Amino acid sequence: MPLLRKPASNLKLCAWLVAAACACQPLPPRDPQDLAFAAPQQWSDRPVAAEQAVAAWLDSFADPQLSALVAAGLTGNFDLQAAAARIDAAREQAVVAGAGRWPQAYFNPGYQRSRDFGVESGQFSALFNLSWELDVWGRIKAGQQAAVSNAAAVADDYLAARLSLAARIAQTYFALSEARLQASVAAQSVHDRGVIANLVRGRFNKGLTRGLDLRLVLTDLANAEAQLAQADNEVQLLARQLQTLLGRYPDGRIVQTEASGESGPAPNSLPEPPPGLAAGLPAELLQRRPDIVAAFKRLQAADSGLESAEKALLPRVTLTAAGGTASPALAEIVDPRAAAWNLAAGLAQPLFTGDRLQAEIRLNQARVRDAYQQYQSVVLAAFREVEQALAAEVRLREQEQALREAVEQTEASRKLAVYSYQQGLIEILTLLDSYRSTLNAQSAHLAVQRQLLANRINLYLALGGPV
Repeated sequence: MPLLRKPASNLKLCAWLVAAACACQPLPPRDPQDLAFAAPQQWSDRPVAAEQAVAAWLDSFADPQLSALVAAGLTGNFDLQAAAARIDAAREQAVVAGAGRWPQAYFNPGYQRSRDFGVESGQFSALFNLSWELDVWGRIKAGQQAAVSNAAAVADDYLAARLSLAARIAQTYFALSEARLQASVAAQSVHDRGVIANLVRGRFNKGLTRGLDLRLVLTDLANAEAQLAQADNEVQLLARQLQTLLGRYPDGRIVQTEASGESGPAPNSLPEPPPGLAAGLPAELLQRRPDIVAAFKRLQAADSGLESAEKALLPRVTLTAAGGTASPALAEIVDPRAAAWNLAAGLAQPLFTGDRLQAEIRLNQARVRDAYQQYQSVVLAAFREVEQALAAEVRLREQEQALREAVEQTEASRKLAVYSYQQGLIEILTLLDSYRSTLNAQSAHLAVQRQLLANRINLYLALGGPV
């Protein structure tokens, strides 16, 4: 029988040595540019390699009120404060994960009272115990490194949330400005339609025009009033949305200007978009965008978690110590001569755990694959956002120029239409069409101006530049 057991023992020893050797091998370092797709050397819409992207993008708008609102939002937004709290939680979790590398000591004072055969006795005790797992293979250290990498990723998540919040405040601010301008245009249109209605009503009272013309004018006036009500509603919605982003109660009142300390409406005109932006090189995006950096650190954390799970197969070396004193008299427990202690060293080698350790390895391997694919997805989405914003800026500028020309032409045609109607040269429908065309052109031009600003903010956000 011993001859039959010896080969099996040797086989188990060899398997253990192979597992130990594999578990002790460090994982190869990750490269952020190890991508599953071919990354371009230059942006498609910026074929010439540009210099480093602009840093403080908020200053490029030269709007003190916008800068003040963004600063207030970065301080008062509750979601951002929650993200900051998650950083503290993740850092403390890293401390918890690394605590096992240090000795764990406990002191247990106590008192015990007993009665035996009618005799009562009491005993004081002052005991301590100490345990320390020697992290010979670096299993605990790898688990701590995983927690540290996760904490760093959470910190980058905070930077991404901070940048996203600043972008949302700026976009909502410009959307509110556009909504106020749209309401102003709609109010002017109602006034102009009212003038036309009075003109047609006067001509109708003199028998110079038909009742149908008056009905058409009044219908057009009612539609203009409905558009004005819709524009006013959009203003209050955006005002409340902006107040929520700032962490203020959404009462819909005019947002206070932090710089001056006074209340004031949004600007009466939308600013021109900043000049062309230096977008930098695609490779720079991997180190500049905080969400990409966070995804990469989570991949590193998954690698460290896998390393820790693999090293759990190796034997664990522990030191334990216990000691103390016990005495019926409280004063005697401090006598060092009465102290007793023991010290032990042990080694524990996992042999059978119901496939738990192997399952944890497979679990962490799946987490590594998940983190790797997540990183690829985040990087690919980042490249798409930059390319999309660069291409959209070119098209939006062309659209803005065309609509600017359309506004000038419709305003000129409206004046001609009013004169022609007064002279009886055109029908009322032609006059009303000229007013609608003017309103539509002005509204579309304001919308594309705001889209240009929003797209520029999207580009700043996609490039990951600091606020």
